[in-house]
Amino acid sequence: MFIDTHTHFYDEWLAPDAEAAWERAVAAGVGKMIQADIDSSERPGMFEFGRRHKGTVFQMLGLYPGSVREDWKEEIDKMLPWRDEGIVAVGEIGLDYHEGREFEKEQKEAFRTQLELAAQWDLPINIHLRDAWEDFFRILEDCRHLHLRGDLHCFSGSYEVYERARRSGDFSLGIGGVVTFKKAALQDVVRRVPIEHLLLETDAPYLAPVPHRGERNESAYIPLIAAKVAELKGLSIEEVEEKTTSNAQNLFGI
Repeated sequence: MFIDTHTHFYDEWLAPDAEAAWERAVAAGVGKMIQADIDSSERPGMFEFGRRHKGTVFQMLGLYPGSVREDWKEEIDKMLPWRDEGIVAVGEIGLDYHEGREFEKEQKEAFRTQLELAAQWDLPINIHLRDAWEDFFRILEDCRHLHLRGDLHCFSGSYEVYERARRSGDFSLGIGGVVTFKKAALQDVVRRVPIEHLLLETDAPYLAPVPHRGERNESAYIPLIAAKVAELKGLSIEEVEEKTTSNAQNLFGI
């Protein structure tokens, strides 16, 4: 069994075909899938899909940095009633300056608040980062006392960034379709990182792997990502399946 540790069945690009996409994933051997939360506007749809597929689809709870505005505290309050819905992580949370830094202060505050919630709830964190590595590490260092664990979703950093993250907490790397791209620097990182610290993900419906690059992504493509990881690490695809599934089960408790 494979596990997709980051997907979005409720996304408007995938939602009209979500049931069929779920069936294709299960048929491809992807027995468990974890949906990452974005904000209050999409959360009900996420949980509804999860309820329909209990046992195979699991949910995170979090405020995505791209959704952080002046009202971020109200958005955090809207999260809290969902706490008892059996969530497996706080995510996807983090920092994203790719589209600008207008809400940089709010993003940092929301991120710190959610790290504290994760520690309080004894849950792993699922981190989204773009163009904000130094601020991320400053906050992580400040929060070292929280003894955080989790994964860096859609990892795009260097091996040195991986090492730095490991010094700040018990972090794994989420490896998605980008690893299959011909000139992806991520390939060198995957070669060097121990398989015990790797997770498979799609981020569906985005970032589809080769040969579907540019198309809509879905969880059924996890075996394509696993095959590339196996090639890079000189392992069989069965070994990658076994190890990454065990990693995901241990981190998320599923």
